[in-house]
Amino acid sequence: MVGFRPADVPPTAAVKFIGAGTAACIADLFTFPLDTAKVRLQIQGEEKGTAVRYRGVFGTITTIVRTEGARSLYNGLVAGLQRQMSFASVRIGLYDSVKSFYTKGSDHVGIGSRLLAGCTTGAMAVALAQPTDVVKVRFQAQASSSGPNRRYHGTMQAYKTIAKEEGMRGLWRGTGPNIARNAIVNCTELVTYDLIKDALLKNTPLTDDLPCHVTSAFGAGFCTTVIASPVDVVKTRYMNSALGQYSSALNCALAMVTKEGPLAFYKGFMPSFLRLGSWNVVMFVTYEQLKRAMMSARQNYGTPL
Repeated sequence: MVGFRPADVPPTAAVKFIGAGTAACIADLFTFPLDTAKVRLQIQGEEKGTAVRYRGVFGTITTIVRTEGARSLYNGLVAGLQRQMSFASVRIGLYDSVKSFYTKGSDHVGIGSRLLAGCTTGAMAVALAQPTDVVKVRFQAQASSSGPNRRYHGTMQAYKTIAKEEGMRGLWRGTGPNIARNAIVNCTELVTYDLIKDALLKNTPLTDDLPCHVTSAFGAGFCTTVIASPVDVVKTRYMNSALGQYSSALNCALAMVTKEGPLAFYKGFMPSFLRLGSWNVVMFVTYEQLKRAMMSARQNYGTPL
């Protein structure tokens, strides 16, 4: 492969796997406060008679900072980074490999193969990383307090407490809706990014570089938020619920409609979109650059990736 520019050298599966996890962690560091605001808005109104504390994405962030301190915006960050390193590495890093498997290496990749690959890697990622997602959501949902009112005081303590009080099944609470959500998210996010990027490269003067990546990522973020928001709200409510509060994810969804109406499925839409749109831009741009950098290092220095 001597003589190829780094952008022209096909990245290996290991490069994509490591690059996706690393890029996702970097994206989380930038967008985690928006994710925390989204979770707080999604669980608001779950109990009847409680006052409305949060209004809008920036109002929620302001309220959290004023009442709990700025550090509360990053509650659950450790579990969030653990989640991304295991989760994004699989669902994004293995997407191209699984897509090639379904097409048997053919250059022609149809929409069906893309959707099937997105569903497969999304389900695989959830099965592996679900406990980290449960702990992340529990931390983000709890308001900062000291003493006995605080459910969890540290990441490892949270894992142990959930396993002790709810059994190992507690760490996989909400796996069903999370698989549904991530099948939708993965299919919409990766396939839309794929399709928008292909369309831009074929029909516009843009090349496979920063402007193309930013446009594709932001478009994918908007489409994903619109389609996946209802399942995301149910997933958040169900994973954060006390033992026995809901008998199933479907029961949680029915309770939401009965108590709060169908618009409850789009609670936290704006922070969800801002978070996912900006997360996508940071993640995909970083991912594309990391792939090039690692392939350049492999080409120039003979690294084993």
